[in-house]
Amino acid sequence: MGERAQTSARVLGQSSVRSGAVAGRPDGQRDSALAESGGGTPPVIDAAFARWLADRAGQQLLRVRDEVGFADAAALKSAGDRAAHDLLRAELARWRPADAVLSEEDDHARVAWQDGEHATIRPERLGAGRVWIIDPLDGTREFAEEGRTDWAVHVALWTADCTSPSCLAAGAVAMPAQHRTIATDHPPAYPPLPLDVDGGRLRIAASRTRPPAFVTALAEEIGADLVPMGSAGVKIAAVINGEADAYVHAGGQYEWDSAAPVAVALATGLHASRIDGSTLKYNEANPKLPDLVVCRKDLAPRLLAALQRHLPSQ
Repeated sequence: MGERAQTSARVLGQSSVRSGAVAGRPDGQRDSALAESGGGTPPVIDAAFARWLADRAGQQLLRVRDEVGFADAAALKSAGDRAAHDLLRAELARWRPADAVLSEEDDHARVAWQDGEHATIRPERLGAGRVWIIDPLDGTREFAEEGRTDWAVHVALWTADCTSPSCLAAGAVAMPAQHRTIATDHPPAYPPLPLDVDGGRLRIAASRTRPPAFVTALAEEIGADLVPMGSAGVKIAAVINGEADAYVHAGGQYEWDSAAPVAVALATGLHASRIDGSTLKYNEANPKLPDLVVCRKDLAPRLLAALQRHLPSQ
């Protein structure tokens, strides 16, 4: 076992010891300790379960940060990815054994499958009625930088038996370093309109390291300011909370990057779509979902119209 894998295993082991250590206590103390550690029996309702899962993984990631430290960014990223993935996979196998899972950290997660293709095995999730789409650590760069809080855990549930176009039945985004989780069990209130809505500049959440060129051109046309942030989940959370007016992205994302935050955004009543206005679809044979726009509904027509003049070449 390599050094990074040993670090992840050590952190996971310490978490198990903490949970197991309460077994010998009286019932009242044991229940209290389990509640404090995030253990015990999780909620039955899927949306509350998604929040419970995201919070559990978030607390695990905080422990990884404390255990590994920031001296070796690559080691911290690797340990965080693995520890959160293993925890989420273990809890889903225990509490939702019949459901399929799509995780960023799965082997071949990015491989697109085509009907009739014999070179790869058809993913189990494509025939499943319920699929958990998870990003164990969204914003690994920020996670590995001391003092940064703009990273997150994404947990979403896709169901085949659905009425909404995106078929997202539940979602939760935990932002552990901000001590905040947003989820569909208790959707946040619709963000208030800015006080200077008639004359103020719009705020577009954008990548702090590599904002797409077309977003800069879009901002110039509509009179908006770019607000740099890390994790995609944190950017969408900023729109949900009213800290930004929109999040626009194109290029390089997959289903796990947006499923959970989009589920919460839709539950809040916001607009969420592809940048051409089409529906965001999940649990597809090709998990790549490269672009999206999330914004207040009153801004959607204006943003989508402007986007048509700045769409990146396909």
